[in-house]
Amino acid sequence: MVAGIWHARAGMAVVRFEKPITIVVTFPPGGGTDLLARRLGAAMQQRLGQSVMVENRPGASGNIGARAVAEAAPDGATLLMVNSSFAINPGVYRHLDFDPRRDFKAVFNAGSIASVLVVPSQSSVRNLHDALAGATAGQPLPFASCGNGTPQHMAGEMLARAAHASLQHVPYKGCGPAITAVAAAQLPLAVVTASSAAPLIAAGRVRAIAVTAPARVASLPDIPTVAEQGLAGFAVEQWHGLLAPAATPEPVIARLHQVLAQILAEPEMQQALREQGYTPARESAAQFGKLIAADIARYAAVTAQLGLKVD
Repeated sequence: MVAGIWHARAGMAVVRFEKPITIVVTFPPGGGTDLLARRLGAAMQQRLGQSVMVENRPGASGNIGARAVAEAAPDGATLLMVNSSFAINPGVYRHLDFDPRRDFKAVFNAGSIASVLVVPSQSSVRNLHDALAGATAGQPLPFASCGNGTPQHMAGEMLARAAHASLQHVPYKGCGPAITAVAAAQLPLAVVTASSAAPLIAAGRVRAIAVTAPARVASLPDIPTVAEQGLAGFAVEQWHGLLAPAATPEPVIARLHQVLAQILAEPEMQQALREQGYTPARESAAQFGKLIAADIARYAAVTAQLGLKVD
């Protein structure tokens, strides 16, 4: 029995899923990617009338789970939930057990989330100019991120280059520890996801000074973008989406995308995502595939400049 069965009906492909679907998440339970996968999975289960399970396979920056899905049967029953780290890893890891360009087929981009720059609440820094003033080669400004090779690390490094400032990266094991360190004034600046920062911003424990999205985000409407503060065109967002093994038939990809697009169009889902800091996407599977390919090339250039490599 296969997950997707299709036949011609009035010139159209009809797909019916006949076994449980597993969404593999390459991060531990409880994080933003995991919570989004579970929200989408629950909605898929309701629409398809078929069990949809989430399986967490963390490790090696997502490479363990990605390899498992790359080797799975290409029938639509096993999907991979990823974020922009998937596009960063090819430039960081010298040896991967899979090819992110050839071993997967894009299914659906759920949306993007901005990173936000935060400083301690007691800091005199009020904007991006204040934060970067004096950040020179002789006195680099330390900044915390969610870890080496994360989208937030890349955003900080790309900001340093765009602003011609000197920043010193301090990696943490997750966005939570990074923002906690800034809240305790252990570091003067952090680049973290908007969703992880929002509760501490609301509680007054840290102050947000900029978001890295091309436009202001609904969850932090009073926080200006980096571009608004003098760096025109600067934008670094973290997307979250679903992939399938490369040989998955197009009718199955199309059916999965259709169902997910219907889910994302629901007002309740849109509101829930925006409250968590996401900007819902409106892309075809092919457009999502092009975005991934473009980001693989984009981040490879950044990691090459940094000399960031892991054996």
